[in-house]
Amino acid sequence: MAKPLKIDFISDISCGWCAVGLRAVEEAIRNIGSEALAEFHFQPFELNPKMPAGGENLIDHLNHKYGPSAAEQYFSATRANGAAVGFEFNLNEDSRIYNTFDAHRLLHWASLTGNQTELSHAFFEAHFTQNRDPSDHDVLLACVAVAQLDVTEAGRVLASNEFGDEVRELEANVEIMGVHAVPTIVINDQYMISGSRSVAAFEQFLRKALNPEP
Repeated sequence: MAKPLKIDFISDISCGWCAVGLRAVEEAIRNIGSEALAEFHFQPFELNPKMPAGGENLIDHLNHKYGPSAAEQYFSATRANGAAVGFEFNLNEDSRIYNTFDAHRLLHWASLTGNQTELSHAFFEAHFTQNRDPSDHDVLLACVAVAQLDVTEAGRVLASNEFGDEVRELEANVEIMGVHAVPTIVINDQYMISGSRSVAAFEQFLRKALNPEP
């Protein structure tokens, strides 16, 4: 009989390592097969909550925040690790980083329908594979369509402030948990893994959660 796996995936749409980590966790779950019944819950984390409209050039942002050559290392590492799990990065010198609060509002809305995972994938692919702006409402609504959710209802949510308070509360809870970097994955409310890991490493963590030591 399959055992439940509750996976809280704490992430941001502007985090390339989150896109890689999600694919790696999913592949690890497929490796486990019928032993596990996994359920994802996406929790919001904003890497740049004060990012202004229009965003900032990604290379300038990374080099300023982490030091010279940080962008070159990030582009190379995410591209290689993404390819390993079937995710394509098309970052270039014109790529930008944006505010993601509205995307998080829609992810919270999607949690009510059970389509968070599909919407998260659509957001990551729009931003990193298609180089689109995840703060642009037209882009977000296109992702909603890809995830086969109600575009009209999503547009109504975006046009309002709905779920803003809920997202802020969830972000505060994540901070109380001591999460300061993403992706962070919490399995069955017990095991916390910080950072993107290999498929094999995630599989090991998941199997430990399925069969905890007495």
